[in-house]
Amino acid sequence: MGSNKTTPEFNERQLDRIVEMAWEDRTPFEAITFQFGITEQQTIELMRKLMKPQSFHRWRKRVQGRSTKHAYLRTDGVTRFKCTRQRQITGNKISKRG
Repeated sequence: MGSNKTTPEFNERQLDRIVEMAWEDRTPFEAITFQFGITEQQTIELMRKLMKPQSFHRWRKRVQGRSTKHAYLRTDGVTRFKCTRQRQITGNKISKRG
């Protein structure tokens, strides 16, 4: 991948969770870094590799500059990674490459 750091190897379950977290509007990239040790750029590279091109472009357009995807853009007082009303997602229904 094109980043300076080598992206660690993940199993399928971990990759599914990274994609799920990246797809969620209210989960900041910092939460992915905290949980999986990869940068925002590495997350974007994984998403590009794992998703269908149209799904990736739709996702990138949606998350660029979104305050909920970047902790430093969030309003003061929001310190959690997950919305208190967010339900547990079972099964990854995001369109990934097959």
